[in-house]
Amino acid sequence: MRSPSKICSPEPAAIVFSRFNQPRPLETPLVPEPSPQPPKQQRPLHPMPRGLVELYGLLAVLIVLVPEWLASGALASFQDPAEDSQLPAPAAAWRRVPELMLAALSFAQLRQLAQQERLWGYGRQRRDELSERLLKRLRQRR
Repeated sequence: MRSPSKICSPEPAAIVFSRFNQPRPLETPLVPEPSPQPPKQQRPLHPMPRGLVELYGLLAVLIVLVPEWLASGALASFQDPAEDSQLPAPAAAWRRVPELMLAALSFAQLRQLAQQERLWGYGRQRRDELSERLLKRLRQRR
């Protein structure tokens, strides 16, 4: 006589119930099994010769750093040493140029400025939209 556990618990993937609740065996499993793939063969890595690595380093220095050094030297030679700088002082420029002032503000500070300028709908605008509206308002005041 068979044990009751084998009779009462059929495998769930082996039986499907039809419309009339009569079990019938499955022809194909519900979840396909992954097909076994052959393992990938890893190619052996060959280390680069030390001389080639040093040559690449030398080329990087020659191609990148030397032209940068020459360009900075050329720009410095064009500038008159008697003059300090062609650029205005940062603090003065940031107070005078509204684009610089708005770029330095945080998003919360931009919203406070919009509230002071009495701009409507500033709370739903993105940073770039709000900066554009504030810039337009600041230019109108000048």
